[in-house]
Amino acid sequence: MSEQWTRVCTEGELLPGECRVIDVDGALVALYNIDGRYYAIEDVCTHDGGELASGTREGFVVTCPRHGAQFDVRSGEALCAPAYTPTAVFPVKVEDGVVWTRDDRW
Repeated sequence: MSEQWTRVCTEGELLPGECRVIDVDGALVALYNIDGRYYAIEDVCTHDGGELASGTREGFVVTCPRHGAQFDVRSGEALCAPAYTPTAVFPVKVEDGVVWTRDDRW
């Protein structure tokens, strides 16, 4: 588990409705700003390893652009086939207008 937080951006650099992908300790993480709140998930569809960030997002649901699997960005939960395994979620914090995340899985 990494105790090191990774700086993502300032609050003004990622507007509501936008997504940014960053490398956090070797994991690609998609950070979403949804109505001013931030959510971070691993940018990996658990069905086939494709990226999620380039897919569509409606509310809290992101749809994989390859085969249509859907994930909840709040929990990482796989919501429909062909994915059955959740994708990883990462903690997010905002301090002094800066958005941070880290990989705390290990």
